[in-house]
Amino acid sequence: MKLITAIVKPFKLDEVREALSEIGINGVTVTEVKGFGRQRGHTELYRGAEYVVDFLPKIKLELAVETGQVDAAIEAIQKSANTNKIGDGKIFVTELEEVIRIRTGERGNEAL
Repeated sequence: MKLITAIVKPFKLDEVREALSEIGINGVTVTEVKGFGRQRGHTELYRGAEYVVDFLPKIKLELAVETGQVDAAIEAIQKSANTNKIGDGKIFVTELEEVIRIRTGERGNEAL
């Protein structure tokens, strides 16, 4: 099992969710986060005063998948979140040691 963590632009959330649903992945945890990378933030004007926005709003998706679904999930996220502009985000894949469903006690792939 793997844990896929993806950071994407907020307006791409629905497209990513739909793409994942199409390949049979229905369980996703979504968190609103802020951060910066190469995009570095930008300056904005508010009531005539200029200020720097260092941290940009992003969406963090976390999904636990069976090892066989990893490539399909990555491809779905990558295609649906892509705008071909800086700041599209990142995808991280980590090993998932154990998953346990609290209600039933199921473990491993059965808990997904």
